[in-house]
Amino acid sequence: MRRRRKLDEEHDNHERWLVSYADFITLLFAFFVVMYSLSSVNEGKYRVLSDSLVQAFRNVNVNDSGEQIVLPKVSIAPSQPITRPAPPALDPAVEQRRQQAAQRMRNMADEIRRVLSPLTGSGQVNVTEGAFGVSVEINASLLFAPGEAALGTNAVSALQAVAQVLAPAEFPITVEGHTDNVPISTFRFPSNWELSAVRASTVARLFIDNGVAPPRLTAAGYADQRPVADNADEEGRGRNRRVTILIESRMADPEGTAGPTSIPPDDPIRSILPEDPQG
Repeated sequence: MRRRRKLDEEHDNHERWLVSYADFITLLFAFFVVMYSLSSVNEGKYRVLSDSLVQAFRNVNVNDSGEQIVLPKVSIAPSQPITRPAPPALDPAVEQRRQQAAQRMRNMADEIRRVLSPLTGSGQVNVTEGAFGVSVEINASLLFAPGEAALGTNAVSALQAVAQVLAPAEFPITVEGHTDNVPISTFRFPSNWELSAVRASTVARLFIDNGVAPPRLTAAGYADQRPVADNADEEGRGRNRRVTILIESRMADPEGTAGPTSIPPDDPIRSILPEDPQG
């Protein structure tokens, strides 16, 4: 008996772990095969199944007693593209008046360039046209002495020529005075605000004296708050000292009468405007 047990011990298989390892590898291979098959879903069949499930759940309802009620299938028409209404046709008369006003504005700009041609060549005067009208930018050195608001003789003759072009028209005019950022403190001009405002008023008064209707004019002083160049050097400060004349086409009345623009009673902007004490 003792010898037999000894023989059994000598014939034990020490590589039995390979069986378990092979089983594990087989199961792992099967696992990855299953995962690969699940990842390769037929998109068409999956979509059919999804639509069927959604349609089935839509057609099933539950009553108060808990019983399911199958609703009749409702066919949904395909969505129609949204058609935007065509913009209203422009009134030919209104369009004709607008084109005539635009042509008058272009003619006025050309005439201003002509009368200021001796100055525009030096770059001290710039006449530009835009969507909102014509802008005439004149360097302040051509109009005023430093720190003063009295027009020079040459400036008066040039502005009178501009006023003769502006007088027959109906467009509103805004005269803007601008300065550099160098402070000024004199008896007449405590700051650049007063200097810029008085310079703009001086030009506006000359226009009135030469036939431009006063209701068309607005004078505004902006001091150094709207620079067109850097005030760090003298060249930039020289460009910022200027008077700008804006001829505004966007407010022109097609009938040829200038006046304040009326606001409709239902316009939302009326809610932020102060009430007129006179009604």
